[in-house]
Amino acid sequence: MRKRIEGVQERILECAVEEFLEKGYTDASLRCIAEKAETSTNSIYVRFRDKEGLFSAIVEPVVDEFMRMFETIQDTFHSFDEETQRKEVGQYSADGMLRMVDYIYDHFDAFRLLLDASYGTRFHNFVDQLVSVEETYTWKWMEVTGLAPELSAGMTRELYHMMVTAYFEGIFEVVRHEMGREDAKKYISMLGKYHRAGFLAISGE
Repeated sequence: MRKRIEGVQERILECAVEEFLEKGYTDASLRCIAEKAETSTNSIYVRFRDKEGLFSAIVEPVVDEFMRMFETIQDTFHSFDEETQRKEVGQYSADGMLRMVDYIYDHFDAFRLLLDASYGTRFHNFVDQLVSVEETYTWKWMEVTGLAPELSAGMTRELYHMMVTAYFEGIFEVVRHEMGREDAKKYISMLGKYHRAGFLAISGE
């Protein structure tokens, strides 16, 4: 078995990020990536199987860790008693989101790929996955605190889906506009207050 040359995989990944960001997944070329990395397309196939395997190698670890973080934040909050959940939901949500913003900025290029270059891959619905998790846990919170759908003043699953989708799309605008980390934290904190105020106004809380 031929020994793999040290550093080739790292160069491939680095050049792949550039290619995917520039052209998107669909139009990205393994041949161009190989040329930039000063290797062969065969070396890419050996290491990553195909183009989607290469894309996955860049973003999948980031997606998995981010989703674990998001679900851990949710699970921790929902382990609190009803009074604590009702009292602390705003501050806890704000603090959790700022932790997630730090993670996004620590892996900024991967999130740029997920948001704007993943069409044609299984990661294209990344934001939809986040929305689904948020919806599930919010409905649990409403039930625990007595704000079940049938008790709320007009908050339906359909409306909340629209609201939370807009919220997450708004959050990721800081990535699309390549905003600095501290500005992103400031604006996302304000967006969170806006989202929560709208939620409470509609739910009658």
